[in-house]
Amino acid sequence: MNYWELRFGRPFPYGQTWINETTANFALYSKTATEVTLHFFGRGDLVTPLFSVTFDPQRNRTERVWHCAVPAVDFQNADFYGYQLNGPVQPGNRFDTQKLLLDPWSTAIYFGPNYSRSAASQPGNTFGRAPLAVLHKDVHEHFDWNGDKRPHHSSDLVIYELHVRGFTRSPSSDVADHRKGTYGGVIDKIPYLKELGVTAVELMPIHQYDPQEGNYWGYMTLNFFAPHQEYSEDPEKCCHVEEFQQMVKALHEADIEVLIDVVYNHTSEGGATGPNYCYRGIDNSAYYLLTPDMLNYRDDSGTGNVLRTANPYSRKLVMDSLRYWVQEMHVDGFRFDLASIFSRDDDGSINLKDPPIVSEITNDPILSSVRLIGEPWDVTSYQLGQAFPGIGWHQWNGKFRDDIRRFVKSDNDTVPALMRRLYGSDDLFPPRLPDSYHPYQSVNFVTAHDGFCLYDLVAYNEKHNLANGNNNTDGTDANYSWNCGWEGDDGVPADVMRLRRKQIKNFVTLLMLANGTPM
Repeated sequence: MNYWELRFGRPFPYGQTWINETTANFALYSKTATEVTLHFFGRGDLVTPLFSVTFDPQRNRTERVWHCAVPAVDFQNADFYGYQLNGPVQPGNRFDTQKLLLDPWSTAIYFGPNYSRSAASQPGNTFGRAPLAVLHKDVHEHFDWNGDKRPHHSSDLVIYELHVRGFTRSPSSDVADHRKGTYGGVIDKIPYLKELGVTAVELMPIHQYDPQEGNYWGYMTLNFFAPHQEYSEDPEKCCHVEEFQQMVKALHEADIEVLIDVVYNHTSEGGATGPNYCYRGIDNSAYYLLTPDMLNYRDDSGTGNVLRTANPYSRKLVMDSLRYWVQEMHVDGFRFDLASIFSRDDDGSINLKDPPIVSEITNDPILSSVRLIGEPWDVTSYQLGQAFPGIGWHQWNGKFRDDIRRFVKSDNDTVPALMRRLYGSDDLFPPRLPDSYHPYQSVNFVTAHDGFCLYDLVAYNEKHNLANGNNNTDGTDANYSWNCGWEGDDGVPADVMRLRRKQIKNFVTLLMLANGTPM
């Protein structure tokens, strides 16, 4: 520590940290910004800052990082903070001085009563309507992990994919009303998970996503450090970090691993007409893959944008996030959504030899000790098995899903494929030199959050998604399902229902007997 840091801050680490017990540091990366202002807000007024810090480019900037030191006594009456940036008008930039921006490294987020995705998507001021970072006001804010032991299962690994909200919302969950759809609700269901024989839960995205975007499943991430606020028992109190940690500790006490589904391939800012919340207003071309003219976003994720993980600063965002969830939140592994995006270079082309982000994750001393599971495809690239660059990673085995479904519905000539899947998919994960894959790297599944659920597979020959307003166009048509002779649920004869139950047992039996890791 030196006088300069205490006066003007330091460039690392990013986000809000502490220089000493009385002085907080704020650091933000932006290569092309020319003006940066940090605003502090109290809970009672999210429009007018309690006070602001305007960064001096000569003193509060080190290369591409803007930073400042703020005595804790100065923000003792504040609860939240946000940034305001300006920069040159040129292709690749999306600066807008009317937008209040979220710190990408914030670990807890607050949405005020007037929060508006629409306001962030249109011209105009978003003060009072933007998501804000929650201030850490005490250097000693740390969860008590005393006694926590990380479980690690081998041959008894059984993964259960669940959605924190959906898992306990039904009245049949027997969870108290105030705990339904919360991290605490998952704790209440631990005896049920133990009864099933589950040894690891894979939580569908719990990173903070945009509550007004409409993606119930959480696959439109707003921030990669903060747990989702709406899964808290009282979101207004901003206790969601601690509640997540309590859930992890309780699952560990029950000898259940905690894996989280992470979406580092795109963000909720979407395409060109999407909201200006954070990344695009701070350093658009650093965080996103753009077209050669720098005017539009590449869309290999099918969601409007692609995170530019070939860029070292965007890659640092991912790496810092992963380490945070392992070190501070004690998760035991990650399932990477659309992981093939990681193999894309700056021009969007596929690099299978040594994608930087995959190499860094695989060889990181902290991350190499946890489970790494890839969804080895994106919108246009399918890299299942040897084609995926993450040697040693587990992979979701989409071939297992399709071949088992086709066999159970009695498609012709499916026995050879069935046998290959039961024996461990050695066509995809060959136990031969030079790489020597292992059967356990195949995460075998019949159903997941995509497509038909298990009951749908035996109740419908085709999808019926008209109710959600997308004219039945969402989701794949290739579900390889069979309705057992009766489409849907209305007036199902007893003999059809008996057959459906048998088919469900067939699916589960094949899944649990196959060589590999069952999910």
